[in-house]
Amino acid sequence: MMSEFTALVLREQDGKVAAGIERLPESALPLGDVTVAVEYSTLNYKDGMILNGIGRLVRKYPHVPGVDFAGIVERSDSSAFRPGDRVVLTGWRVGEARWGGYAEKARVDSSMLVKLPKGITTKRAMAIGTAGFTAMLAVMALEAHGLQPGAGDVLVTGAGGGLGSVAVAILAKLGHRVVAATGRSETHDYLRDLGAAAIVDRASLATPPTRPLDSERWAGAIDSVGSTTLATILTQLNYRASVAACGLVGCNDLPASVFPFLLRGVKLLGIDSVMSPPAERRIAWDRLAADLPMAKLDAMTEVIGLAALPELGRRILAGDIRGRIVVAVAS
Repeated sequence: MMSEFTALVLREQDGKVAAGIERLPESALPLGDVTVAVEYSTLNYKDGMILNGIGRLVRKYPHVPGVDFAGIVERSDSSAFRPGDRVVLTGWRVGEARWGGYAEKARVDSSMLVKLPKGITTKRAMAIGTAGFTAMLAVMALEAHGLQPGAGDVLVTGAGGGLGSVAVAILAKLGHRVVAATGRSETHDYLRDLGAAAIVDRASLATPPTRPLDSERWAGAIDSVGSTTLATILTQLNYRASVAACGLVGCNDLPASVFPFLLRGVKLLGIDSVMSPPAERRIAWDRLAADLPMAKLDAMTEVIGLAALPELGRRILAGDIRGRIVVAVAS
């Protein structure tokens, strides 16, 4: 007899999406060669969109959201994993195109999973989640294009959010002088505790550039805002410096000039974590284990239950979430 499990289920009626906690049979899980007993998930901006039925990210209901999860392999038909392995999943459109991590069980293809490195528990893996994983990919991209400690100020926009918080902590530990951009004064002490050496008001970056090149200011940048903020950063990058673009909290447009690319040789690095290949994922998780201060990760983390997700899903869309949210899924 197949066992049941608890899940947060989205159902659509009359064009509106509603969430509720339900008991489901294991036979309802999608196809896949690995079944995971999920211990923790997390809340990302995309999760907030899905919970609120925004953007048509989910096309088929009922649906179990949650784009990330971490847990223990329960059953495996893959030689790459065996029962008892601690694993993490981020991206691959799980929680969007297929059922995700807001449930006590998940079934996925083994190619989507990464074994957790020593030093990262399943709880901490979800404190990292897609946001922290993306931050690590952004740091790695900047390093691959020449960023070194001591080169100058490194800007992180959206610094109070999950991605920005992890980016600040990693960059500071690696020896960079980090400048955090935020519009929330209540996060200033929090960001300094994470390692920010200075803080700038996000409004100073959000005004459309008035000239194609501004004074050189940044040795590198990680931007999760996009739009005029990203366009302004491009005008202020040092000669041959790079900005890693990994979000569009502001908007998805880019009102920029080609002059920074032609006259300063700056680089705009696009960061996609959803379809990141397995080899890159393993490197990033190993780097997170080595370069992310776990005590600071713990300090930026809040733990909630499944029932709190609908409300927090609305808050994250309003920019009212600081740090990382971990969802304790296992009952």
